[in-house]
Amino acid sequence: MIERLTASLADRYRLERELGQGGMATVYLAQDLKHHRQVAIKVLKPELAAVLGADRFVQEITTTAQLQHPHILPLFDSGRTGGQADGRSDDFLYYVMPYIEGETLRNKLDREHQLGIDEAVKITTEVADALDYAHRHGVIHRDIKPENILLHDGRPMVADFGIALAVSAAAGGRMTETGLSLGTPHYMSPEQATAEKEITARSDVYSLASVLYEMLTGQPPHLGGSAQQVIMKIIAEPVAAVTNLRKSVPPNVAAALAKALEKLPADRFETAKAFADALTDPSFAALVKKGGVTPRPRFDWRPWAAAAVLLLGGVGLGRLLPGSRAAAPIVARFRVSVDALHSLTGTPQNTLALSPDGGTLVYAARGGSTFQLYERRLDQLDDFRPVPGTEGGGYPTFSPDGTRLAFTANGKIQIVRLPFTGAPPIALGAGVQSLSVIDWLSDSSLVGTASDGRLERIGLNGSVALLARPDSTAGERNLFVQTVLPGSQVVLVTASTGSNVTGRLVAVDTRNGRRVNVLDTDVNQAWYANGYLVYGEPNGALEAIAFDARHVRVTGSAVTLAERVRQAIGGGAQAAVSASGTLVYQPEQPFSLVMLDRTGRQQVVAEGHRFHSPRFSPDGRRLAFDFIQDGARDVWTYDLRQGTLSRLSFEKDGHDPVWSRDGRWIYYDHAGGTWRRRADGGGPADSVFTGDAAQALELTPNGTILGAAIGSNGQFDLVTLSADSPHTMKPLLATPYTEEAATLSPNGRWLAYTSDEAGRAQVYVRQYPEGGAKVAVSQGTGIEPRWSPDGRTLYYEGEREGLPMLIAASVVAGTDFTVIARTPLFDISHYEPASPHANWDVAPDGSRFIMVNQGVLTQMVFIMNWPEEVRRQNSAPGRGEASR
Repeated sequence: MIERLTASLADRYRLERELGQGGMATVYLAQDLKHHRQVAIKVLKPELAAVLGADRFVQEITTTAQLQHPHILPLFDSGRTGGQADGRSDDFLYYVMPYIEGETLRNKLDREHQLGIDEAVKITTEVADALDYAHRHGVIHRDIKPENILLHDGRPMVADFGIALAVSAAAGGRMTETGLSLGTPHYMSPEQATAEKEITARSDVYSLASVLYEMLTGQPPHLGGSAQQVIMKIIAEPVAAVTNLRKSVPPNVAAALAKALEKLPADRFETAKAFADALTDPSFAALVKKGGVTPRPRFDWRPWAAAAVLLLGGVGLGRLLPGSRAAAPIVARFRVSVDALHSLTGTPQNTLALSPDGGTLVYAARGGSTFQLYERRLDQLDDFRPVPGTEGGGYPTFSPDGTRLAFTANGKIQIVRLPFTGAPPIALGAGVQSLSVIDWLSDSSLVGTASDGRLERIGLNGSVALLARPDSTAGERNLFVQTVLPGSQVVLVTASTGSNVTGRLVAVDTRNGRRVNVLDTDVNQAWYANGYLVYGEPNGALEAIAFDARHVRVTGSAVTLAERVRQAIGGGAQAAVSASGTLVYQPEQPFSLVMLDRTGRQQVVAEGHRFHSPRFSPDGRRLAFDFIQDGARDVWTYDLRQGTLSRLSFEKDGHDPVWSRDGRWIYYDHAGGTWRRRADGGGPADSVFTGDAAQALELTPNGTILGAAIGSNGQFDLVTLSADSPHTMKPLLATPYTEEAATLSPNGRWLAYTSDEAGRAQVYVRQYPEGGAKVAVSQGTGIEPRWSPDGRTLYYEGEREGLPMLIAASVVAGTDFTVIARTPLFDISHYEPASPHANWDVAPDGSRFIMVNQGVLTQMVFIMNWPEEVRRQNSAPGRGEASR
């Protein structure tokens, strides 16, 4: 990195060495060639710069360059480096400050642990003077901490002023893509910890007070074993009086600290100057006692503490406060962080599950190169931990009594008992295949959606029974299980006309097959809890409505609980609901299409949609992909030269495009078959194959379509579809295991594909079309192979030291096939995989790759006691009962 940066800045700065690294940037010592002075250059971390608009960042940071104050480290320069001329992405975002001989306050605290009271107050008042100046100029620091306070000859200087604001503004709310957060947990204000959108100057006052608290006591106001624990304490626990830890602190300093560390911003000092004045005014403590200043007990911290208990155990506030039996429970919303190494993913259509009592959360995430189930006990402060034996797991669901968890993995439905002790899961009988979605019908049986769209009952003894079929006369193809109404045999399903889970919500009585329409609008997920129906809409909103489970009908008006909830590929809202009144969901974040070179350097091509299955046109000038817009999933094309987007399909279920080899046609999946349309959008769509659920993967040189289809065992097999003879499908490779992601070498002689026949997904190559012996290409896990245009490299998604990596396998693919070497190229943790096809592509020039960047989603949002919000809004004037 330093070599690239040195070359980029050679005309202005000469880099000498790295000085250190922080959460957002790496710092280098450099020589300013024009002014002959030493400077410090801070370069934003690549993962952060990747989601920022460079122009917006440079624009925002110019505001801070105008701040001139003796205790503010000035900003000399800022900008971006890189090859705008050659069309590549910008290499770096950077800013330049003076190089200060001295140390940070963090260095001093690490060495001395505690400072003298006079020295600590002097540093605080001088920093407060800098803050007051900046606040009057409309700039809030947002990240005051000992690391950002430099000491030069004993005089404090505040660094990175406004950088956090510039980053936040440039990111446009996309900070979750980086796995980073603005603000350091120990010094965050409660409003920062709860992700309030509006941060005022009083937040900086709180952070500065936290720094003073540490200078006086040797520790921040709140400690914890993890960032999440610290944040929960900031929200819920009062700060211990500073005199409990250091009795010599003067009364006015103790009183000023107590006021500055109030949970409620309105109860703190209005300005940093007022805080500084109180620290140096011996009469301030007396004013507090006389009532001249708002006393600390005015803020009732119990609702905050109760909300924290709600998050950790699902307890209602009314149960905690004496004499409040009739009080309505508080509706609390919190963000909970997830380890960036186990980032959340929306690939399984149902990745979250809450136990009936709301006390245990299980979610599916991509740990390394495969999925894994993780557990979090909400009554404990421990971080998420993997559930043993659930590698490859998805679609988790708790039994009604909360003692077992069912999930799908390795082509089977598996069950593990709670608590998770490490005992191996029990797989259901050999005749039971993994279904697309499952739920518990009772404590002794499950209900799931089979590969042909039927509802099936699966007994824990391995028995399978048909419950209901889609209504083909109404165009239905799948009955996707959503939730089972408690105490009954009634299942709510979405009746889908395609492969997308979205459809009308229908109740099916599994005893007699009787159906009742519940909602006429399209939904993509639904849950029932305590008299309410919660459902996801295609636009990303979560709605709740009163629901009579006995008579299977809605009885109230819908209330929006959340917006911009993440949608899975196929349309399912990423959320879970418990009977205890707890709801958790994954917030949506922008996906982006990115172009990468072999070093992993990326350029954003397009943003703002849930892009899926990108494919280069044969001439490399256009892309085809699909995404959901207004509830409709369709195929679009993108002109890389013009930067224009055009819609190709209009069936509201078009996806997974494939180019013909001459670039004239685009084939895509729709309604269980393969269709094609002219790539320029002209003419009608033609049906190429209908019947069994099959998906085109690519076209062979002679026009045959390579595809993947669900076999008799419920897993994907490789097939060929004839474009000349519609409705003709022939098996190519069918085993009891999953074969998918097939792709032909440029000379048409070698077929690469993925199979899990060895117990995990691996990449294999065999002759085409003869078949015969196969060669294992991947060492360990490997998925989604793609050939280079010259046929000398087979790329695939593998792993190195547990991290997902793009691997380049150098091969000889002539008369015989040989792997010469395997070279890891770059980390692909941020890029979304798919099935049964690759979710990325190699450019025709062989030097670039197109991928879907899903960022690192490291947050979940909890809503506690959400039924109270529905009741309150339904009882508001003007809200009547829904028509029945």
